[in-house]
Amino acid sequence: MSWLSRLLGGKSGGNMKPQRLDYLNEALALERQGDFDAALTSYRLALRDHPQDPRILQNMAIAFSRTGRLNEAVSAYRRALELDPELSGAHYGLAFLHLKRGDQAEAAAHLEAFLETPPSGSEADRWIRHARQTLDELRSQPGKLPEQPES
Repeated sequence: MSWLSRLLGGKSGGNMKPQRLDYLNEALALERQGDFDAALTSYRLALRDHPQDPRILQNMAIAFSRTGRLNEAVSAYRRALELDPELSGAHYGLAFLHLKRGDQAEAAAHLEAFLETPPSGSEADRWIRHARQTLDELRSQPGKLPEQPES
């Protein structure tokens, strides 16, 4: 049966099943395009389908951060860490959100957790170096806030 016939209500001889959208990949694509609000909508739909996936929550936190919704970002990171306490990216993100809030003790704790189980990959060295540098600054100059990474 032709696609036009199916479009107009004809039946296909095959057993066509409805396909679910891959909301996570859709959200990532929208985020790359800079449409963070639309990305958040897709992340919410992905989370509905996979409520125990900490990566979705971590990505939501990043999008919340980029839209200035820092309280929601903190909540998403915390929920991600409830699901996976060793999720290094969530510790890293939370550390710098706590620095923005002026909470150096919490920032240091999350930087330490990040460095206990650091990520691997081509860009990991950059983030590890930055986390070590920031933690060293926090320890050597209490009360002075270190430089923040670019979002």
